[in-house]
Amino acid sequence: MTIDWGTELDLLTGLLVVVGLVGVVVQVLPGALLVAGAVVLWGVLQGTGLGWGVAIAAVVLTAVAQVVKYLLAGRHLQRGGVPNRTLVLGAVAGVVGFFVIPVVGLFLFFVAGVYAAERVRLRDHATAWRSTVRALQATGLTILVELAGAMLVVGAWVVGLLAR
Repeated sequence: MTIDWGTELDLLTGLLVVVGLVGVVVQVLPGALLVAGAVVLWGVLQGTGLGWGVAIAAVVLTAVAQVVKYLLAGRHLQRGGVPNRTLVLGAVAGVVGFFVIPVVGLFLFFVAGVYAAERVRLRDHATAWRSTVRALQATGLTILVELAGAMLVVGAWVVGLLAR
């Protein structure tokens, strides 16, 4: 039994999409970009109007989700009075943590970095912790928006698969 290139491409795209979706949730890989890249590659290799349409939809949906996630997170943080530099310090701490304690360290060090930055800035445990929770909520919002965008891209791909 032989598998034609179309089926191989579909399976490879599906695998990359699943890995990308996991990456969106776990935040270790650039998941949304992986999903979009896989679907764009699939669409381009189809070489049809439908394939190109799916590829364009993937790019547009991913771009919109990326913009929306930053706008929502920024507004959420601004309402809570959390400065951007706090998130930068948390992100740097998270990257260091990823290498100190693989995968889990990313989250733990991010939280610790945000809390430490806010504790130094605010000089109060309760207020610093509220800011840390606010930053975690904003991070959660970005993950949900990115996941929603990636799922819309997957939906466009599935429609393309069924319509071909």
